[in-house]
Amino acid sequence: MRLKNIQLYTALACALIATAAQASDARFERFSYEGRTQEIAQPAAGEFRNPILSGYYPDPSITRVGEDYYLINSSFTHYPGLPVFHSRDLVSWKQIGNAIDRPGQFNFQGLRSSRGIFAPDISYSNGVFYIVTTCVDCGGNVVMTASNPAGPWSDPKPVKFGGIDPSIFWDTDGKAYMVNNGDPIEKPRYDGHRAIWVQEFDPKTLSMVGERTLIVNGGVDISAKPIWIEGPHLLKRGEYYYLIAAEGGTGDQHSEVVFRSSSVRGPFTPYEHNPILSQRSLDGKRANPVTSAGHAKFVQTQNGDWWATFLATRPYDGDLYNIGRETFLLPVTWKDGWPMVLEAGKRIPFTAPKPKLPEQPRPELPMSGDIAYTDEFTGAALSTQWIGVRTPAAPFYKLEQGALALTAGGQLGDLKSTPSFIGRRQQHHIAKVSTTLSFQPQRDGDRAGLVAYQSDESYLFYGISRIAGKNVLALYTRAKASEDVLVASAPFEGDSVALSVQADGGKMAFSYTAGGKTETLADKVDTTFLSTRKAGGFVGTIIGPYTWRAKAN
Repeated sequence: MRLKNIQLYTALACALIATAAQASDARFERFSYEGRTQEIAQPAAGEFRNPILSGYYPDPSITRVGEDYYLINSSFTHYPGLPVFHSRDLVSWKQIGNAIDRPGQFNFQGLRSSRGIFAPDISYSNGVFYIVTTCVDCGGNVVMTASNPAGPWSDPKPVKFGGIDPSIFWDTDGKAYMVNNGDPIEKPRYDGHRAIWVQEFDPKTLSMVGERTLIVNGGVDISAKPIWIEGPHLLKRGEYYYLIAAEGGTGDQHSEVVFRSSSVRGPFTPYEHNPILSQRSLDGKRANPVTSAGHAKFVQTQNGDWWATFLATRPYDGDLYNIGRETFLLPVTWKDGWPMVLEAGKRIPFTAPKPKLPEQPRPELPMSGDIAYTDEFTGAALSTQWIGVRTPAAPFYKLEQGALALTAGGQLGDLKSTPSFIGRRQQHHIAKVSTTLSFQPQRDGDRAGLVAYQSDESYLFYGISRIAGKNVLALYTRAKASEDVLVASAPFEGDSVALSVQADGGKMAFSYTAGGKTETLADKVDTTFLSTRKAGGFVGTIIGPYTWRAKAN
């Protein structure tokens, strides 16, 4: 009996060791990021810096409750998703949570990186926060609620209406309305012909009431064939209802336009000086351009001033930008009953006077300007800024003894699985990312290292792998293709290495330190395939640890 017990305990110990080895497939002992802005713009006293959220933070929506401001962004199929930010001065923002933080809320399996959560809107009424959004290819329009914007947020409740980009308008008479982009009432006259609709919304039952009303057909001037009128928001000022919306598509023709009416259901008249925000008329060869501005939402401060949050991009060459669409801030001025964010011909400034609000200290983790941080993985959980690709079916990472341990999961590019990848947004075109990795390949194709991910067809891998039975440090790229390409490799005999990736616009350099010696594996590698323009879609680059193991033959 004693021998059997010894055998049993030995078997259990072996199983535990095997399980522990599997759980600790790849260990990352540190993750460091250093980024600086490509434009030289130092705010003077009393000024703030644009963008207020650097990197992939598109489609901002903002709301105020008393002296507190809350802002959210689109997150598509990244998980956790729907980042929630808080500020008291509109310029210093801290992420306080993710509205999508449980796998059961949404299922992104099978979806490409630029599907999923589009153009969310956050609002507040009678002690309840509301997020309405569209889950493209995964359920349509939904509403989520919370008593605390930091969470937890409810599971999404489907709301029955067509189209995308919903937002809630709370009227002064207590009624609520849903406004959104949808199909025109007629057969579309041209590609990009859309319409804006409004319908009453019941916040008690979280459902639609009555009939929908079309309030904008096509855009400001349908005879000019305006495209993709979207991202609508309603507000009321004085005797008028104002409808603001994006127009012109998500590229460099993007803009923000405004209409007004004496009734929430129209008819709405466009402003004769539209657009109220755009950079499309400026010289395309200007230095350090800001482009693609639009998708705004207004907020009124407790002092009565109006401000606009909106998205824009900072290309490094032409229309190439790897870091995605970012969140900017500018004041709204009113003249003759109409709002203006930026007059035609003016450039979006990188620095501007701060809002007249109590100044807040710079956050420990700033969201704009030059940024540097190191995650030592010593906490009980990853910080809210870490995101992965699609909703995980099961946990694939854990924090142990000052390291991030990844268990091999799905392969990058496989839409039917979740890759063992967890990353942070690349927030600057000039940036350095480094980590220390311990990993031992077992089969040809095994990998662990850093991944820069733009989409399932556009990414790169840099780290330890095995080729033809020999361990190597390898750099693979996939540039909107179905297969990876080996760019560079070097023999590697250890199981621990410090990896470094240096980004400079559309190029990257890859170096490593092992045995006290630093080497460059590849320099000035063309990474323009990580730009949104070349990769397609609506997201920005995510960089972080990844591991995968090849299956046995």
